[in-house]
Amino acid sequence: MKFPLYFSRKIAFSKDNKNNLSRVIIFIGRLSVALGIIVSLITVATGFGSKKAIKERLADFSGHITVRSTRSNSSYNTSVLDNQGLNIAKIKELPDVETTQKYVTVTGIMRNEHNFAGIIFKGIGKDFDSLRFKKFLIAGTTPKVTEVGFNNDVAVSQKIANDLHLKVNDSIVTVFLKADQKPLYRKFKIIGIYRTDIKLIDEQFVIGGINHARKIQDMKPDEIGGIDIFLKNVNDIDKDFPDIEKLIGYKNYAEKATEKFPQITDWISIFDTNIALIIIIMLIVVVINIIMVLLILIIERTNSIGLLKTLGASNAQIRATFINYTLIIMIPGLLYGNAIGLGLILIQKFFGVIKLNPENYYVSTVPVDLNPIAIVSISLGILAISALALIIPSYLISKISPVKAIKYN
Repeated sequence: MKFPLYFSRKIAFSKDNKNNLSRVIIFIGRLSVALGIIVSLITVATGFGSKKAIKERLADFSGHITVRSTRSNSSYNTSVLDNQGLNIAKIKELPDVETTQKYVTVTGIMRNEHNFAGIIFKGIGKDFDSLRFKKFLIAGTTPKVTEVGFNNDVAVSQKIANDLHLKVNDSIVTVFLKADQKPLYRKFKIIGIYRTDIKLIDEQFVIGGINHARKIQDMKPDEIGGIDIFLKNVNDIDKDFPDIEKLIGYKNYAEKATEKFPQITDWISIFDTNIALIIIIMLIVVVINIIMVLLILIIERTNSIGLLKTLGASNAQIRATFINYTLIIMIPGLLYGNAIGLGLILIQKFFGVIKLNPENYYVSTVPVDLNPIAIVSISLGILAISALALIIPSYLISKISPVKAIKYN
């Protein structure tokens, strides 16, 4: 075993540390490391968890990638999707594509004696992914659409239900307005109530049968207004987007879920800056404390340094000894920090202790994402950066004279 590592372990586990200044210094060093790990883990887990949860909610409701006609532009009333160059079969064959579903949207107004609400009626077909939508349901069921005739069952958001004092099995009249035509009235039955916690969705969307939307939009029975494409992984949107664009035809356009609501996307991007800022601050705090620990340990063991130099140890060996000594001191702090940090994260993950206002944060509980790579990287990163930061202050050892050090009390 090399001398610096051997000697650093001897002094690190020496009983002499239990009744002198070293005990206090070691505790401070370990506490700073543990707190740095805890704060960093919580920041990364909640930051990445929030980004992932919001992206998944947006994508699971309206598709990871949506195909629409260029004639629709930004209108909520979809135009007929052009079939020229559109190859749905090949889109489904792409390895990252899980499923697709067709839809037609049209705007309208729901009203009753209590209130009224402007809505976007999303007409769904028999290929609607009801299992994916089920996670949003808080009451009732998803409308079952066979595309034979007209299905009057709809699912409304909890926000719309509260505004109109609606509950499952209630009926509601909806008015659809068309240019230069008389208003069209439809009576729907509330069969389900959902909540995504995304305000821009919950305030507007009603899920119902596609034939109603086709009829209002004067579409033929086989025509559709758009296609929702669901991927196996929400993080593959940017990677798969170019491949899907090649299969939709030049008269249609594809849109990412993260681009449909730019204000939400901009808000999500702030997480990266906040995560980086907090980790940098924690790293600075840990490094400053560890350097302080090293300097005090050098001062406290000046006699030992003088003796080692007298016995022939080089400055480099002694510096390595004290750097190793300081890093060994950090290890318990790393272990305790990881244990406490991961414990708090797991409690939040399984019990959702900390709640949020979905109107401001788009989620009702603080989401967490346990990424093993991030967890290991935080610990190894703090350890590695601390080791590098200790090199310069360790040169104080070379300034210590062996003769004066031995006489030092």
